[in-house]
Amino acid sequence: MDRKKELKSLFKEKKVEAGVYQIKNNENGKIFVGSTPNLRTLNGKKFELTMGTNTNRKLQNDWNSFGQHAFSIEVLEVLKEDREDHLDTKTALKKLEQQWIEKINPYDDRGYHTKKDEL
Repeated sequence: MDRKKELKSLFKEKKVEAGVYQIKNNENGKIFVGSTPNLRTLNGKKFELTMGTNTNRKLQNDWNSFGQHAFSIEVLEVLKEDREDHLDTKTALKKLEQQWIEKINPYDDRGYHTKKDEL
């Protein structure tokens, strides 16, 4: 019983980290890049896909076709902790995500992103 309390306490003390992650289809090499203010929620992304409720239809369809064992989820980068303002962290996280999208280029046959039309 004491061990359970100790584990709960350790979990609560663990700091929340924001960052960028990728979900990779190991069968066809396609990648989805996303970001989250709490990297501990990545299990929630897996659950979302398992339940069929992910908003990215291409990713969801492949998850349904290939199965969860064909995918891996990996943290690409943790946001450095020099942000004090919540809005600043949100903006910095979006910028970091965009940098990774530009680096990986997960469009068309390489990924699950759709290029936005340029005006």
